[in-house]
Amino acid sequence: MALDATTTTRFLTEAERWQAVQDRDRAADGRFVYAVLTTGVYCRPSCPSRPKRAENVSFHATPAAAEQAGYRPCKRCRPSGPAPEAAEAAAIAQACRIIEEADEIPPLESLAAAVGLSRFHFHRRFKALTGVTPRDYAAAHRAARLRDGLDTGQTVTAAYHQAGFGSNGRFYAEAEGLLGMRPGEWKDGGRDAAIRFALGECSLGAILVAATERGICAIQFGDTPEPLLEALQARFPKARLIGGDADFEALVARVVALVEQPAGPGAESLPLDIRGTAFQQRVWKALREIPVGKTESYAEVAARLGQPTAVRAVARACASNEIALAIPCHRVVRTGGALAGYRWGIARKQALLEREVAR
Repeated sequence: MALDATTTTRFLTEAERWQAVQDRDRAADGRFVYAVLTTGVYCRPSCPSRPKRAENVSFHATPAAAEQAGYRPCKRCRPSGPAPEAAEAAAIAQACRIIEEADEIPPLESLAAAVGLSRFHFHRRFKALTGVTPRDYAAAHRAARLRDGLDTGQTVTAAYHQAGFGSNGRFYAEAEGLLGMRPGEWKDGGRDAAIRFALGECSLGAILVAATERGICAIQFGDTPEPLLEALQARFPKARLIGGDADFEALVARVVALVEQPAGPGAESLPLDIRGTAFQQRVWKALREIPVGKTESYAEVAARLGQPTAVRAVARACASNEIALAIPCHRVVRTGGALAGYRWGIARKQALLEREVAR
C-alpha cells in the first residue's frame, strides 16, 4: 500500500504509537510493532489482544528489530507475516480469478472454501473490496464474455454457452437488458437497431447526443464533431443511425441547456437508457443524487453506498460513464477537492463545476 505524506509523518513519537495501540489503529500496521516485556511477545498495533500496561510496552520499527531484542511474534495477529488485509485481498483476488475462469457461476460455499474463508466472512469481504457481491461480479463478467464472444464472430449460441448461461431461456430473458438490443442485432453491428442522434456545438465544443427507444444512451463531448460520429458508427456499423427529428432536437436542446444554464430544468427529467454492471448502476444513481453546485469525493460516494473501501471501484464506474451531464460524474472530485480525471477533459470538468457554483 502506498503511503501518502500524512501517513509517513504519523506514528513517529511514542505518544502517537501508544495511542495507535490503544485505538487498535489499522493505519499504523506496518509502521511499527510493539512488544510486551511480561509476555515476551510482539504484536501489530491493531492486535485485538487485551490492552497492556504502558510501562511494559516497547516499540520497534520492524518485526526483525523486535526479534533481535528477544521477542517472539504473536500467534494471534501474526506481525511477522503479511497484514490480514493483504492476505484477504489476495484471497478475494483468487476468488475473482476462479469466477472468471469458471464455465458457470460457482456457488458461494465453494468459492469461500477455495480461498479458505467462511461463507459469511468471504461474502462480506468480497463486497467490501470489490464493491459488488460475488454473484454480481460473476454476472458482470458473464455479460462482458457475452459481448466479447459476439464481437469476435461467435454464433449467438456459442457466445451464450461460453459466457456461462445455463439455458437459452435464461439467456434470452437477460440478454436484451445486458446488450440494449437483441443478441443477433449486437452481433451484426446493431443490425435493425434504431439509434437516433444529433451533433451540435456548445460552449464546451462539439457535442453528440444519441438515444435508443428507451432513452438517451450517450452524451459525448469532443473538439470536433466528426470523431464523435465515427466512434458511434464504428461501434454499431449496421445500426440505423437516424438524424434527429423535431422531437429529438427538442431533447437535444434540453441537454445543451444543461451545459449553458445549469440552474435550468434538471437532468433528472431526461429519459435515459442506462446499461452497466449492478455496481456501476448503483454508483451512477448516487451521482445523480449530488445536487447541482455541490461536489463529493470518491470516498464520500463509496461511503454513501455503504462500501467505504470501494473508492477505486467508484472511480472506475465514473470513468465508464457514457452519459455526460445526465449522470454527473463531473461532480466527483478527489478528497480535498482537487479535480481528478474526466473522460472529456479536465478543462470541461472545471468549466461545468464553475458554472454550477456560479448559477
